[in-house]
Amino acid sequence: MNLSARQKECLALMDIDVWVRRNAPPPGPVNGVETGVGAPAPTPGKLTMPVAAASPAKAIDEPAWHTLRAEIAACTKCALHKGRTQTVFSSGTPAADWLLIGEAPGQEEDRQGEPFVGRAGKLLNSMLAAMGLGRESVCIINIVKCRPPGNRDPKPEEALACEPYLKRQIELVRPKIILALGRVAAQNLLKVDTPIGRMRGQCHEYPDPRAPVVVTYHPAYLLRKPTEKRKSWEDLKFAMRVFREQA
Repeated sequence: MNLSARQKECLALMDIDVWVRRNAPPPGPVNGVETGVGAPAPTPGKLTMPVAAASPAKAIDEPAWHTLRAEIAACTKCALHKGRTQTVFSSGTPAADWLLIGEAPGQEEDRQGEPFVGRAGKLLNSMLAAMGLGRESVCIINIVKCRPPGNRDPKPEEALACEPYLKRQIELVRPKIILALGRVAAQNLLKVDTPIGRMRGQCHEYPDPRAPVVVTYHPAYLLRKPTEKRKSWEDLKFAMRVFREQA
């Protein structure tokens, strides 16, 4: 693998050692562009883009996206609305090829109105950077849009109430790949009760619109179980291979 200095730094923040062959060429930019994880060797005179980079911006129904945001902000379909500071709609861009789905807002997300902030958000940013992606180039959403009390898992009826919003977000983004972050997100998205350990390392499929789904651990879990970070990095490398196959 040809890792840029930035990617090595991010892997170090994830406590993942990087092994380099003795005769491996030094990493660095090619014609001013950083090469990405698993990128093919550059040829003279040819620009090499990061393997996880998004394709040129696709057309998005922005009025529909903003209408959906307003609809979610006014939602009272389940009891979670009673304790929220605000709903948490998305982060990044709906024009993204990569859609990341978590389970639910936590205390900081509820306060700031954005998914994956705080320590878990910083770790997710490092994971994305190690893949050659920026937070602004992906779309990040949650299964439910309001914070469950005490940061508990969403109840089935709460996830069911939010499901039409989730489906609509996926329809509007039309991702090339979905990364499900954690057991709750994966089980709700794929409609299974399979343990996360058995979902990892496989390419699942979201039916409509069709998109491959790769499952990995939630960043908050990795903060509690740092020994699992290497497994998560394997999941991310697998996701990048799946993404390349969609090109």
